Amino acid sequence: MGGVLSRPAPQVPGQELREFHYTPGDFEHARRLLYQQAGISLSATKEQMVYSRLARRLRSLRLCSFADYFNYLAVHEEEWQQFINALTTNLTAFFRENHHFEMLAAHVRKHAHQHRPLRIWCSASSTGEEPYSLAMTVIEALDSFTPAVEIIASDIDTGVLSVARNGIYPEERIELLEPARKKQFFLRGKGGQSGKVRVRPELQALIEFRQINLLDSNWGIEPGLDVIFCRNVMIYFDKTTQNKILERMVHLLRPDGLFFAGHSESFVQATHLVKLIERTVYRPALKGA
Repeated sequence: MGGVLSRPAPQVPGQELREFHYTPGDFEHARRLLYQQAGISLSATKEQMVYSRLARRLRSLRLCSFADYFNYLAVHEEEWQQFINALTTNLTAFFRENHHFEMLAAHVRKHAHQHRPLRIWCSASSTGEEPYSLAMTVIEALDSFTPAVEIIASDIDTGVLSVARNGIYPEERIELLEPARKKQFFLRGKGGQSGKVRVRPELQALIEFRQINLLDSNWGIEPGLDVIFCRNVMIYFDKTTQNKILERMVHLLRPDGLFFAGHSESFVQATHLVKLIERTVYRPALKGA
């Protein structure tokens, strides 16, 4: 399969000239594999996105066609993670949907005097902006760089997790933050790192980054969570998969725990699992909260 340079595929009327042969059947095959491996229901409008992202893997592996790539996947188990990494979307920012962090701060202060650490799961950490925002919120709420909190930050994409663990970002990523937050939580790069910032080590110490596929039967997370951030994740799953994942997550929450969803997500079909208490913020419905 490998070792052969690709040639431009024949041009299909109405389409641009493509480097690799790519058919509607290839697109449907990729959609099917992504659903099987990650539970993600890719929109039928993402044909070009799938081509452009997987074409990078074909070039890297020196394959000639998408058919070759699917055959390669079938016999090289280690490539599945690259396949998933290529097709998952990671859009994030520090303190995105700020009202969630204001509500989290109030919840943290309310539970500040309990004799145990507050436990938070960020289930789609992407490149780290969200879990670091969670850590900053807890530090500010409790006025301590060593608060009693345990934050698990997970993602299916190993590539973005590597970025998140490093905690280094282009300086423009923090340009919308208040000056006080920039000064308190970030270190500016010098010399070869000029134009970049690094989160302070105290923030990194509060977060455990893990690779978790939400379709896995065992997430390795103990019940008794106080907060779950699962924002803009469920939109990629069909309703059946959404309900299965939501039910498992709810059973990990304490009775007064909070579940934060994305602004475009709704669980009107799952009122037996969660009840809405604020805009895109839920509480378990099964536990009498």
